[in-house]
Amino acid sequence: MKEVELRSFVSEEKYEKLKSFFDNNAEFVKEDEQETHYFNCEQDLRIQCNNYYSKIWMKKGELHDDSREEIELNFDKSQFPELQKLFKALNYEVSIKWFRNRREYKWKNVSVMLDYTKGYGYILELEILTEDDESKALNRLKTLFKELSIEVTPKEVFKEKYEEYKKNWMNPNY
Repeated sequence: MKEVELRSFVSEEKYEKLKSFFDNNAEFVKEDEQETHYFNCEQDLRIQCNNYYSKIWMKKGELHDDSREEIELNFDKSQFPELQKLFKALNYEVSIKWFRNRREYKWKNVSVMLDYTKGYGYILELEILTEDDESKALNRLKTLFKELSIEVTPKEVFKEKYEEYKKNWMNPNY
């Protein structure tokens, strides 16, 4: 299964407008508080604890690619400290931690995520999981972004913001 996604940074004001729009025009799926640890390793390997469970997952491909294969293993939420111990024992060092509030919706058969990540910002993400033509899914997402009157943020901007966050996430004032 491939994850095809498009994302955009939005202002806090736009975030609130989108939240109201999706609350009224989409199926609310859940709200979640997430703590995610990325590891210093060749693959995009992560662990996460959220309101519902903890997980290990790896995304193939490059960070911020439009389409990537995911491998995910879910565990009980209470096992997150054990996952941390496991990766520490394997000498995986945490390169970055994310602290995110996520609101998830289903809209027009697409997953919609409205995120606020401390120190990183407000983001709208639209996602389709597919085994079919990825370009068809990507074109559909682009059409939905136009319908919402939101420009997709270029990957270069996400990469720059990611590198800035990576340097500063441990600073309590960031």
